[in-house]
Amino acid sequence: MDILTDSAVRMALRLALAAMFTAAALHKLRDPRRFAETLRDYRTLPEAAAPTAAAALVMAELAVAAALVLPTAVTFGAVGALSLLAVYSAAVGINLARGRRDIDCGCLGPGHRQTLSEWLLVRNGMAAVAAAALLLPEMARPLGWIDTLSLAAALASLSLLWVAGNQLLAINGRAHRSAAR
Repeated sequence: MDILTDSAVRMALRLALAAMFTAAALHKLRDPRRFAETLRDYRTLPEAAAPTAAAALVMAELAVAAALVLPTAVTFGAVGALSLLAVYSAAVGINLARGRRDIDCGCLGPGHRQTLSEWLLVRNGMAAVAAAALLLPEMARPLGWIDTLSLAAALASLSLLWVAGNQLLAINGRAHRSAAR
């Protein structure tokens, strides 16, 4: 458990989650109308609430990202991240249970359709574990130059893993759609 409380590891988790939520918000901001349509497709809200919910989710993602970067607001950011991931996972899980796999998850923004799958729940679960680790007490220590290099390498690695995972999910979704035809 000590590794999850180390200052450098926590900083890497904070920055990786902040980058993830910032990217998610920016994707949605590129085409807010399309994101509202994606929310309607989930059929978990009244249709009229979709534009307001879409705007609220974007604002929440940006607030969580900002809180994760601010040392005094990490707990708020972690709880916010866990809350958003729970909402997203619940919406995905409900639609998977309904057999609705062909709708866009809304994760990657306009022009990058990614259909629902159980892997989205696994991905969200991994992000939730990272956010939950930020609720553990920090083992404070001064960060040195090697920590800075380690943080840069960790962020680059986590970013590449995230992008690769999303690409694999997208390929998997296309393969399932092709097989269904």
